[in-house]
Amino acid sequence: MNTTHTLRRARRCSFLFSTLLLGITATASVGAQQLSGSAALTSDYVWRGSTQSQGDAAVQAGFRVAGDNGLYAAVSGSSVEFAPQTHASSELDFIVGWTGALGAELALDANLLHYRYPATTVDLNWTELNTTLTWKNNYWLSLGWSPQALGTHQDGLYSQLGARLPLTDTLRMEALAGYYRLQDAPGGGYAHGQLSAIWALAAPLELRLSAHTTDQHARELLGDDYAGSRWEVALQGSF
Repeated sequence: MNTTHTLRRARRCSFLFSTLLLGITATASVGAQQLSGSAALTSDYVWRGSTQSQGDAAVQAGFRVAGDNGLYAAVSGSSVEFAPQTHASSELDFIVGWTGALGAELALDANLLHYRYPATTVDLNWTELNTTLTWKNNYWLSLGWSPQALGTHQDGLYSQLGARLPLTDTLRMEALAGYYRLQDAPGGGYAHGQLSAIWALAAPLELRLSAHTTDQHARELLGDDYAGSRWEVALQGSF
């Protein structure tokens, strides 16, 4: 790896990480109105169609502090299992952002997200800028862009279109389709889809059953062990 590029990337990650920490501190100390959190136990940690735990179970948790001006900060974590040579066993996500209404039925969320893998022996950390436009609280369009997608030096643009359909007071369906355009990927990127059924159990617990699938380009890029079709069952709670 080019040493100059490595140093530049390290400085950039350090600056962005410092910015995120400052944002979290500022949100927590100025105008903070609400603290919330979540936890989950899932049979497989699936992210953008690919497993982050090699098909094994994962434990996840996070918390979020929000100000009355729409600013918020969040930290979440999950167990992961990447290729053996990376020694990756955990992921921490640091987020600072703003969310607010754009009208009676539209809402916008914009945030800076830093993915950090503290246990690795290689540099996998990277940062992404995300925006989500939500209509009627049930339909959304998300975009995520990074010049260091997946911890590399390539540009990546992720787009997702999703819908939420309440069926009863305790059951809803969610469906989404995503496309990850990656600068150096075979075919230019890959597509994936997800269909989930979520049951509200005794508050605040929910049970989620999800079916995931990816196209052949994902298999070529990530390998058959990480991409393809898979099921996921998760028990999640929030407070």
